Amino acid sequence: MDSLITAAARALAGGDPLNAWNHIALRDDPPALALRGIAMAQLGELGRARTLLRRAARAFGPRETVARARCVLAEAEIALVSRDLGWPAKPLDSAGTTLERQGDRANAAHARYLAIRYLLLIGRLDQAERLIADFDPAPLPAASRAAYDLTVAGVAIRRLRIKAARAALTRADETARAAGISALTAEVENASAVLRTPAARLIAHGGERFLLLEEVEALLSSKAFVVDACRHVVCHTGTVISLETRPVLFALARAVAEAWPGDVPRPALLARAFGARHADESHRARLRVEIGRLRKALNGTAGIDATQDGFALAPQKTEEVVVLAPPTDEAHASVLTLLADGEAWSSSALALGASQRTVQRALHELMTRDKVQAVGHGRARRWMAPPVPDFPTTLLLPAALPGG
Repeated sequence: MDSLITAAARALAGGDPLNAWNHIALRDDPPALALRGIAMAQLGELGRARTLLRRAARAFGPRETVARARCVLAEAEIALVSRDLGWPAKPLDSAGTTLERQGDRANAAHARYLAIRYLLLIGRLDQAERLIADFDPAPLPAASRAAYDLTVAGVAIRRLRIKAARAALTRADETARAAGISALTAEVENASAVLRTPAARLIAHGGERFLLLEEVEALLSSKAFVVDACRHVVCHTGTVISLETRPVLFALARAVAEAWPGDVPRPALLARAFGARHADESHRARLRVEIGRLRKALNGTAGIDATQDGFALAPQKTEEVVVLAPPTDEAHASVLTLLADGEAWSSSALALGASQRTVQRALHELMTRDKVQAVGHGRARRWMAPPVPDFPTTLLLPAALPGG
């Protein structure tokens, strides 16, 4: 590796893409193309970065398998950051195997870390946890090790294991500060703010208050009967009943839980469950059917008693009933939740359970209220939450990509 390539790689490892670019801007040999691609990625020019990395992969000779595998690895990370969830995972697995076989333990470990990060992003927590259990992050460079701990914290937060999440964030902060990369330190601080930010609202006895994540964890491990409007489940003493695919039943469960220990009049239940403003006999008959289905779904945890005016929840073995709701019930909360990670998403990637056109309308409405911002045009357009002031969006990739 010549002196200019070495200097550029060191600059990228230190989070200084402009200095790296000065060393290799006029060079078109494969190692320079690869490092230019990484520099462009760190500067946020992800499309240009992928083009340069693909050129570098084609330019490396057939015997330079390690260099080509590193290009694939860098392109995979760009795909994750740009939320290109359609990028095939097989090339990443093959690259990781090649790097492991050739003795490049640092980049082989980075490939495994990216696989864990991808599984976290698409919500496959069980698979992500299995990979974490068998993964040794020691070969990772400091920047990647901090990013890995952020991923571990993300899994722990989604599992509501706040003590483990806090420990992972502490490790990430220490590693980021030791690496001396200010943008990475800011990313860790931004992630840590999740633990200090209200994560849900507790609704009970006609009042409500905000809860932090650790308070949510304590609530769900208590003996309270919880109707969780964040995940559309009902929880009680370790039993979790999912109503995610049964919106009518969940609407009824939430209504009677919010009114407990009182009842909910039948007209109010019809409005909550069916949106019926003027109920007729068919609506009332359907309500009786759905109440029967809800009784069956909650069997063993609570009953639904008929009263003179409507229906009331009758929980078993508990003296506390609460509703756990998102911090805000404003429209398009699911879209804002996905954008809360600070990364750039395409409208197609955000279309989870809804049409892309519906998501696009939601994004434009949120943009008029300064809740989101758009970058790029046409198919290259990406959406993101407003960034933290004074800190640029960064991408940290393996620095010693070309050569040994």
